[in-house]
Amino acid sequence: MTESKKLLLIDGNSVAFRAFFALYTSLNSFTNAEGLHTNAIFGFNKMLDIMLKDVKPTDALVAFDAGKVTFRTKKYSDYKGGRSKTPPELSEQMPVIRKLLAARGIKSYELPNYEADDIIGTMAKQAEAAGYETTIFTGDRDLTQLTSAQTTVAVSKKGVSEVESYTPAHVEEKLGVRPDQIIEIKGLQGDTSDNYPGVSGIGPKTAVNLIQKYGTIDGVYDHIDDITAKKMKEHLIEDKDSAFQSRDLATIRRDAPLEIGLDELTYAGDQTDELVAFYQQMNFQSFLQDMNKGEDASDVLGLTPVNFTVLTAENVAEVGQLKDRVTFYLEMLDANYHTATLDGFVVGSGETWYVSRDVELLQTAPIKSLLASETISKDVFDAKRTYVGLHRLGVTLNNVDFDLLLASYLLDTNENSNDLGSLAFQHGYHQIQSDEEVYGKGVKRAIPDDDQIFFEHLTRKGITIESLKASLFTQLNQNEQRRLYEDLELPMAFVLARMEIAGIRVDTDRLSNMQSQFTELLAQIQQTIFEEAGEEFKISSPKQLSHILFEKMGLTPLKKTKTGYSTSVDVLEKLAAEAPIVENILKYRQIAKIQSTYVEGLLKVVHSTDQKVHTRYTQTLTQTGRLSSVDPNLQNIPIRTEEGRRIRQAFVPSHPGWQIFSSDYSQIELRVLAHITHDANLQAAFRDNEDIHASTARRIFKLMPDEEVTPNMRRQAKAVNFGIVYGISDFGLSQNIGISRKQARQFIDTYFEEYPGVKQYTEDVVAQAKETGYVETIAHRRRYLPDINASNFNQRSFAERTAMNTPIQGSAADIIKIAMINMEKALKDMQATMLLQVHDELIFEAPAEEIATLEQLVPKVMDSAVKLEIPLKVESHYGDTWYDAK
Repeated sequence: MTESKKLLLIDGNSVAFRAFFALYTSLNSFTNAEGLHTNAIFGFNKMLDIMLKDVKPTDALVAFDAGKVTFRTKKYSDYKGGRSKTPPELSEQMPVIRKLLAARGIKSYELPNYEADDIIGTMAKQAEAAGYETTIFTGDRDLTQLTSAQTTVAVSKKGVSEVESYTPAHVEEKLGVRPDQIIEIKGLQGDTSDNYPGVSGIGPKTAVNLIQKYGTIDGVYDHIDDITAKKMKEHLIEDKDSAFQSRDLATIRRDAPLEIGLDELTYAGDQTDELVAFYQQMNFQSFLQDMNKGEDASDVLGLTPVNFTVLTAENVAEVGQLKDRVTFYLEMLDANYHTATLDGFVVGSGETWYVSRDVELLQTAPIKSLLASETISKDVFDAKRTYVGLHRLGVTLNNVDFDLLLASYLLDTNENSNDLGSLAFQHGYHQIQSDEEVYGKGVKRAIPDDDQIFFEHLTRKGITIESLKASLFTQLNQNEQRRLYEDLELPMAFVLARMEIAGIRVDTDRLSNMQSQFTELLAQIQQTIFEEAGEEFKISSPKQLSHILFEKMGLTPLKKTKTGYSTSVDVLEKLAAEAPIVENILKYRQIAKIQSTYVEGLLKVVHSTDQKVHTRYTQTLTQTGRLSSVDPNLQNIPIRTEEGRRIRQAFVPSHPGWQIFSSDYSQIELRVLAHITHDANLQAAFRDNEDIHASTARRIFKLMPDEEVTPNMRRQAKAVNFGIVYGISDFGLSQNIGISRKQARQFIDTYFEEYPGVKQYTEDVVAQAKETGYVETIAHRRRYLPDINASNFNQRSFAERTAMNTPIQGSAADIIKIAMINMEKALKDMQATMLLQVHDELIFEAPAEEIATLEQLVPKVMDSAVKLEIPLKVESHYGDTWYDAK
């Protein structure tokens, strides 16, 4: 018995359009290493997978429109005239979709003067005559007119995964007419999408009623005198020509002069080598993973074989033959390397690679001395992570030359995956899988029991690090970023590692006491709220709170959400003056947050061995170069409320008789702004040691010398100062300080008049970004701005604001990092230890007798980190706790 022929016909433009807009909100996250937008390609492929699985075709064709000019536009010049221009982000993907189809073994075709619909209509008719079973896949319901006993039309409904299949019966049930009558309805009602008019005053419901009654447009006009609705009859008579023309435009041609036949549409299936290369180029890792399932990954991905030696106590001495330069990778599956299990390692170079699960071998003399050697250089993936992991074994890592993660991050701060395989993909290296592909994800994530799989993956990690070194260093040199890497970021990794290892001591008894006090305080506030509300309710429930405030107590709702009226912080703050209950709810939320996040949160992460918390600084996360902190986040300890500040009382020195010492840069971002913009007025204020916010207030409020700056003026001027740094809009400023948008615009305009150098800088830096595609800090840290020339206003505006603030924020980050590196060197002969960096602040612990020295030393080192056109200013404090050092 011969196999029945199944034909899949795809409306290429329509499906691409649907895919693009289905994933449009994620547009920025769908780009490959070359900056090509890939959301339409990704979505198209996802839809393709669904249709290939459902239809299981023997033959397939994707039809595309050949251009805007067709026989329809010649008949009616306004055909599709109302459509907006195709977004360039979609246009750039259309040729690449053709390449995808070739790799999927599917033929694509276009025909000048005709639309994709006509190609599909003609091919479907030929297929019916030849006895094929045909499925048409589209995002356009117009093609449902082609439905027949042998042809099903599958219409993409929502997103990239939901499809509605139209058979003749489903068309009648859904539309109320037969498939062949769809063009009759279109002729009467017209089509706003394709921009043909139909008959004035006739909508979908009336059109269906007329066709159900009279069968066709011809039938309607044959019975025109039977139509009693006067207005409708007038419109039908007036627009008769339009009705017939609209039907003609709506009719899909089934006799297009195709130059291909059914015998040329055989579905060849995936062309594995081409498809793998395509997915790799697009960075479509999820599709690559799907290809791997049930097959040997090395065969599917085209990975070349690797050789390794399993290291044991018996052959560990062989490591001694590694000379000059080695690559080392220590595997830890868990993100928190302070507590993660050490799962295995690889060490080697060239053709010689040693792997093992037994991390105790790292403590043996051959490997320990190799890693500690100051003459043998080491290449690693993440120096800080590796240093801390080895330190837990009593092993020191010295003389690191190449850190793949750091180098990659500096080359493009927008791409900062912590997965070695994913990072390799971004740099065009494909001889490795991602950890997710090998180890799984979520609860199933685990180191493989199979030694061959695990050791091969480790070996590939080592080879990848070694293979990417030359190209990444070349790129750093081309970007003039080698010094940034060697003198700043690489030394910084080790400074941070030693700070993390040192940790900071937490007085858990004091935290436990706070926990009890906050619990008691919350109970008191809760009771007060219940009394004010006249009933008990769940304060944390937005729905119940909304009922109490807006329904029972009659407060004015300010913002509506999908589920009711908003009870967000910004809404409650505006309502606080209306009723005491609102102030108490805000207080309750604030203390509950402090209790759960900081008191209870900190108690959970204190290490039992030393009563310290050991945060992790993420050095390769932010796009400005600023550090962030996790497990726990010590950069986010609240300071605006007394209850929040009290948390700092729990941070204490490690030894009796020691104290906490704190130094922070005063208004460093505004000083950087004064330096970068060369603005004379801004620089003069800092040189004269003026209160910069009061100085700005005088200027924007046009105060006379004898007039005083009020606290409110200073507050508003402060918002303007920092808003300018962040490229704030008049709307944003008006919301921040509670003034009209017009007044906010006036403040900004006046600011730029008073500080013309700042105005010039904002214009110049945006122009430079538009030309080069990136901006830089004083240390040549780059941030690429792919949307700086985007046609979308919101995307472009955000990129412009980013262009303004990144050199300011990023340069401030550069300065404190330089200060930290210099500070560690300055402390080498002292007992004092640098513990934390919190944005512009450094925190130390030291014996009481070293405090006087620190008061002189720390500001001197921090002040001299970078030579600016205006002086840096450092303020220092010390005390028995972090709270007291303020």
